[in-house]
Amino acid sequence: MINLTIDGQKVRVPKETTIFEAAKKMNIDIPHLCYHEDLSIYGACRICVVEIDRRPRLEPSCATVVEEGMVVRTNTARIRRARKMIVELLLANHPEDCFTCERSQTCELGKLAYDLGVRELRFKKARKYHYEPDTTSPAIIRDPNKCIQCSRCIRVCSEIQSVGAIEFVNRGGRTQVLTFFNKGLNNVECTTCGQCILACPTGALRERTVVDEAWEVISNPKKFVVVQTAPAVRAAIGEEFGMPPGSLVTSKMVTALRRLGFDRVFDTQFGADLTIMEEAHELIERIKNKGTLPMVTSCSPGWIKYIEHFFPECLEYLSTCKSPQQMFGPIAKTYYAQKAGIKPQDMCVVSIMPCVAKKFEAQRPEMKASGVQDVDVVLTTREAARMIKEAGIDFVNLPNEDFDKPLGISSGAGVIFGATGGVMEAALRTAYEIVTGRTLPRIEFEEVRGMQGIKNAEINLNGLSLKVAIAHGLSNAKVLLEEVQKGKSPYHFIEIMACPGGCLGGGGQPMPTNLEIRKARAKSLYQEDKNKPIRKSHQNPAIITLYKEFLGKPLSEKAHKLLHTSYTKRNRY
Repeated sequence: MINLTIDGQKVRVPKETTIFEAAKKMNIDIPHLCYHEDLSIYGACRICVVEIDRRPRLEPSCATVVEEGMVVRTNTARIRRARKMIVELLLANHPEDCFTCERSQTCELGKLAYDLGVRELRFKKARKYHYEPDTTSPAIIRDPNKCIQCSRCIRVCSEIQSVGAIEFVNRGGRTQVLTFFNKGLNNVECTTCGQCILACPTGALRERTVVDEAWEVISNPKKFVVVQTAPAVRAAIGEEFGMPPGSLVTSKMVTALRRLGFDRVFDTQFGADLTIMEEAHELIERIKNKGTLPMVTSCSPGWIKYIEHFFPECLEYLSTCKSPQQMFGPIAKTYYAQKAGIKPQDMCVVSIMPCVAKKFEAQRPEMKASGVQDVDVVLTTREAARMIKEAGIDFVNLPNEDFDKPLGISSGAGVIFGATGGVMEAALRTAYEIVTGRTLPRIEFEEVRGMQGIKNAEINLNGLSLKVAIAHGLSNAKVLLEEVQKGKSPYHFIEIMACPGGCLGGGGQPMPTNLEIRKARAKSLYQEDKNKPIRKSHQNPAIITLYKEFLGKPLSEKAHKLLHTSYTKRNRY
């Protein structure tokens, strides 16, 4: 342990702690931009500088390790002048479109300028070059003009996701964050996970918004517009309206969407229950018939694009099941459309997702099982919140309403899909009872829960010791895939989610999103699971009716046509 003094207060912290971390322990929030708690230290922005006794220079607190007897000051006139100057210089090289910027309410640079007392721009605009935004991706827009070169996007892409789709190029005033040969995000191995958007402190990275398209279809009298909402959205959208992280607002969300003008408000959790029915039976069939194992889940489109780029030789291990979003689309446009007397081409399916990769997924050419595009418009949690605000709806004080039936009926297993380990737990609840014919003695599988990067467990499945693993974040997925690639994987079933924490930490979620916020959101979903009268997918009455009236049975010919898919080997650049 190391003893030091910060702003006149004595503190004792472990060796190798940085000054920044020590100050945080004392509830001193040192301003910063390039620092991010999930990423390596970069130390470039210099906004977190502090004074240290007997050192002539200001030192970056994020990159300076504490020493015994060190005396540190975080808030002197010299420090304030330095920080203010740095921010003013950044602003001199930054566009002045703050009122219309996507990040106008959540821009870290703008907040920092206000907090540090920057009230005028003393320097002339220094930017000599204008760069065209990268609009090649169906999910993400990258605007180099708003980049402050903090490298947070680069670090999250390489360290958390093991992708490395972007990097610094050029030198001096022409330094930029670019893709390989500036080909654009859609033409390199970008997985469209959107973690770079969450990491970016300004508007240099943002989702490709389709809010106007959503309003257009809602206003079209010739369209019957249904909306589906992912599990993770209900545990996060309240944050956009000032509610604490993890506030569970399911019923208020339903009310708000109905008031926006959607003809029906359905639940992606219905699609999650359907996914479990197909996926659990696929797993059982592979085990019984000595099929390809381990079977790997396929619900996360960012993860799917990752394996297509980096491990195409492992595609056979993927479950052929579509994601809940893409199962819901064709069921809505076939089964429900028939019951409601609506033509598929006259129905529009809008999704509200915690994920920007879902925008890419909906546009995949494989996703037209209904004869038309299965999912038409994909909004992020942030975009849905913007629509609610635009409509002048007082979200916090809304009354509670229920989802429409039958595609709004779901189980607790469908709820937990939004958390890492949730797909695995939901599948195990169903697989156990199908195989054994017995009721689960304990419905919660605690061993597959939590925020550990890679988790594993053994489940007794009627004499078979079923070995399972869970990974979230693509760098963790890479570890498990390398085992599979080498033929050394000991598992039968693997769940992978592209984003840290699973969908709860998706690239379309409210900002900020960090570990504590992800934990709060997960807690809410597990609580909703407990509150559900039905907690197993195979006991969902709407799912039972769907198979009885329309699909026949899991893995039937019609189920395969509508609910299963194949994947594509993609180039490395």
